Amino acid sequence: MAVIVLIAINILCFLLISSAYNAYFGLNLLMLEKAYYWQVLSSMFIHANLTHLILNMMVLYQFGTILERWLGAMKFFVLYFLGGLLCSLLSFVYIYFEFTMTQEVVNVVGASGAICVLMGYYAFLDKNSLKGLLIAILLISFLPLLMGVNIAWYGHIFGFVCGYILARIGFLQRR
Repeated sequence: MAVIVLIAINILCFLLISSAYNAYFGLNLLMLEKAYYWQVLSSMFIHANLTHLILNMMVLYQFGTILERWLGAMKFFVLYFLGGLLCSLLSFVYIYFEFTMTQEVVNVVGASGAICVLMGYYAFLDKNSLKGLLIAILLISFLPLLMGVNIAWYGHIFGFVCGYILARIGFLQRR
């Protein structure tokens, strides 16, 4: 049920929030410049286009349903939100330093970071899936770049690592 609620929120945000507002709700330097602190959370629910939304929701459903059954709905929500916020904060640090070095302005949108938290958490729980999930993370992070698609690859990596570490330290043990 928690996974369905998250998917519904993502779809609702996609339908209600025009892409013209992505700079307002996406994760970018306005967080510091104009105190748009909500961006660490809102960016997790904004997507660049319908394909981006659909792909993220498919992976959320796949890993989310497994972890929701494992953890229970409430602990799953905590993992998704806290892991997603941690990933957003790390991504913000990356885009801040990238800006200071290259002057490139970046706006991060999408649920990928929080979803990769789930994948990292699952990879720790199911040791047999670790290698396959690491390969999947590397592919979804770098293959689009090779094809000229601009994605926040660092958000995927940060998310996976955060999820794995959270599981390793025993954050949110099984119910």
